[in-house]
Amino acid sequence: MGGNSNPFLQIDLNECKLHLHLKSRTPLTLHFNSPSRSFYLSVIALVVNEMKKSGKIKTIPLQEHLDLLVLLNETIGGAAGSSEKENLLHRIYKKWKDALPNLEEAPLFKVQGKKKKEEGDGAIGKVYLFTDAEKDGWANLFDYMGSEENVRLKFAIDKIGVGLNETSIIFRDFRNGEAWDQFIASLRKEGEEKEESVPMEETAVQEPPAVQFFPPQKRKISWFSKYWLVMAVVVLGIVAAGIWKIFLGPAPMEVAFVDRMKFPLPDEPSIAVLPFVNMSEDPKQEFLCDGMAEAIITALSRVPRMFVISRNSTSIYKGKPVTVKQVSEELGVRYVLEGSVQRYGDRIRINAQLIDALKGNHLWAERYDRDVKDVFAVQDEITLKIVKATQVKLTEGEAAVLIYEWKGSQNLDCYLKAVEGIKYVERINIEDNNSARRLANEALASCPDNVVALLVLASTYRMDILFGTTRSPGESLQKALDLTKKAVTIDDNYAWGHAFLGVVYASKGEYDKAIAEGERAIALNPSGADIHVWMGSILTSSGKPEEAIPLLQKAIRLNPFGPTWYFVVQGIAYQLAGRFEEALSAFKKAVQRSPDNLLAHLWLASTYSMIGREKEARAEAAEVLRVNPKFSLDYFGKITFFFRDESVREKNISALRGAGLK
Repeated sequence: MGGNSNPFLQIDLNECKLHLHLKSRTPLTLHFNSPSRSFYLSVIALVVNEMKKSGKIKTIPLQEHLDLLVLLNETIGGAAGSSEKENLLHRIYKKWKDALPNLEEAPLFKVQGKKKKEEGDGAIGKVYLFTDAEKDGWANLFDYMGSEENVRLKFAIDKIGVGLNETSIIFRDFRNGEAWDQFIASLRKEGEEKEESVPMEETAVQEPPAVQFFPPQKRKISWFSKYWLVMAVVVLGIVAAGIWKIFLGPAPMEVAFVDRMKFPLPDEPSIAVLPFVNMSEDPKQEFLCDGMAEAIITALSRVPRMFVISRNSTSIYKGKPVTVKQVSEELGVRYVLEGSVQRYGDRIRINAQLIDALKGNHLWAERYDRDVKDVFAVQDEITLKIVKATQVKLTEGEAAVLIYEWKGSQNLDCYLKAVEGIKYVERINIEDNNSARRLANEALASCPDNVVALLVLASTYRMDILFGTTRSPGESLQKALDLTKKAVTIDDNYAWGHAFLGVVYASKGEYDKAIAEGERAIALNPSGADIHVWMGSILTSSGKPEEAIPLLQKAIRLNPFGPTWYFVVQGIAYQLAGRFEEALSAFKKAVQRSPDNLLAHLWLASTYSMIGREKEARAEAAEVLRVNPKFSLDYFGKITFFFRDESVREKNISALRGAGLK
């Protein structure tokens, strides 16, 4: 029988069953058919009820619900352990943390209607032998945080395609919040009746027969027996087991279609690495998540036979509910990597899963519990697993380069400051440029050999020249050169270092050196969008705009939602190649994305002026003065137009004067 077209999950507290109706899967029921098992299902109901009250799938702090946990422990849990806070929470934390590797030794539910094949046996409802891969997959549905005194749990139903609206709790004839309230009220009432009926001197609890959970109005609840409290949250892992893999893996997702993709699907393996989700509920850890995705993207982009979407384009999905199908069709890729990061003290948990969007299945999923200092090693492992899963063959030299990416940046806090600095410097304004400089200097104070921080600082000095915020453009350019050379000396395999060194050389008029550095950068990072734009800029300023245009087109394909400066550089290449309409189109895209982009308005004004569209040229000149009322053509003419052919500079300055700028 096929699965229900509308997936749902139902927690039945009348019969102590959990019903799973996942899309395109056979409906299944998990029966928690003993007193202690009933306790575990009630803990799931507690977590789900709290999530539904908040309207979010999020972690629930158990210490805030200690009274309810004690009630469940003392009633349906059979008082199998002390209900004192320090004991109850300690057991929950300890068991959840340690029990997942031994799921099959303590089955907590019986599968109804599901056959499990064993050697010489086709029995129903037998213990399912879990594989290590399955355990990791199920564990990903649940996250425990905090400490033994402060435990937080989440039931991540969204990972199986079920939302809060499709999840329900039933008890008697009630549903959801009312059902939970009635359920708790019945426990309290039955507990009071039991206390009244048991003599004071009686201390032993008689073990009841093994019966199913039943509606209180039909018969007395007889599951107040003495069982060991194995642990409330072990059931969460077990239920996840039933959901995630025991029934032929996770529910299939919608597949992506090549003919619906907004961009042509590349011939080589193509991938988008989505922003990693911060599971720590600490906003300060967002940069750890961003850094993880950035490192994996950068490492993958070094693989010669892969097509890797840039961070700028995947970051648009951060914090948004998106499907793999949507990402695949919007970015034109086959593979999508999803992940999450959870930091607690000096420990870190990283979850990652690689999905084939065209087939709608998972190629692999892994969970890593490591020390924070090992985070870079985890990045390397994930990268190599992706390469292997997508069947990209690497030479020994290529594999070595992959795991060499972050040399000089192995201190996590320094690395995160540098990554944050990148985001600020990319915004291209004076205030954020100063913030980027501060972060880079803070990172370098602790880690003087951090190559990312060195390059961020070098970028800020070059930006000072463009903004006119330096007293000596020559000194600022020399500082940028010295810092970039130091970064390349520390890590000669870091593509960004060579690319930016090429840009600085071009700014100094040393075009042959600039081209050599740009070529080295592309060889190191064949899928680096920024690298291609920088090389395009170098070629354009060297008098080779036609050679630059294909590189810039590839960069925008790698990063379709990239920063505005991509389109500024592309427009300049088109203008110098005499392709004025295409130049105008590129500059307009830059202005659409960033209305205050001074360079985009400046180049629009000169291009309009060159082709005789005086009205539009003067309108853009007015925009230049709006953005920078102190604009000086003499100053910007010296620092903006770096070209081997002096006539290019003269032609643009003349065009800007014709537009009314001085």
